[in-house]
Amino acid sequence: MNRWVMLWVGIIVSGSLALATEGGLYRGIDDERVLELIRLVPGKPSRWNVPPEDGRFLYDLVAAKGYRRGLEIGTSNGYSALWLGLAFRANGGKLVTLEVDQERGMEARQNFRKAGLENVVELRINDAFQEIPKLVGDFDFVFIDAWKRDYKKFLDLVLPRVSKGGAITAHNVISLGGDMKDFLEAIESDPRLETKIHQTSSEGISVSFIRR
Repeated sequence: MNRWVMLWVGIIVSGSLALATEGGLYRGIDDERVLELIRLVPGKPSRWNVPPEDGRFLYDLVAAKGYRRGLEIGTSNGYSALWLGLAFRANGGKLVTLEVDQERGMEARQNFRKAGLENVVELRINDAFQEIPKLVGDFDFVFIDAWKRDYKKFLDLVLPRVSKGGAITAHNVISLGGDMKDFLEAIESDPRLETKIHQTSSEGISVSFIRR
């Protein structure tokens, strides 16, 4: 059995029952501007947004760990960044999010303004491979949700820039795992990482903590 298959065998199913109701999904979110958007935005066609359950998982992770500098690779129209932006705002931090498509990026920027998060979420519309080297400093949180076959390349690019105790997370590791076998093998085998797969939805999120 190869390593990426072994990783699948070790899938961690967490929190899905607790988040099954709307009350569980949106508990504690009292900003009406953001609440309206995170209830409505994921239904838009051709935007490849994370399910609300996964957005909530990311929010809880960032909030619980107190992360203050985040990077998102793949904004789409900003749904996951709304959840992340809320958590980073609560922590006194900031999120940089990267989107290659102009139309989706402009839609995301409008959503950040509507949510009052434009001072927390910095959107850059550009190819992530060109933009990441321009970013100054390290991060304590990364979320990858872009072209699946590029996940391993993104991992190689960001891993040296994530602080110890920080997390690199990635979406669709269950639903589209076949398109990212090299990435799954890497996060399971790299001794610098401690990885678990969380099935808060059918799509799956990997969480790889940088060992201290």
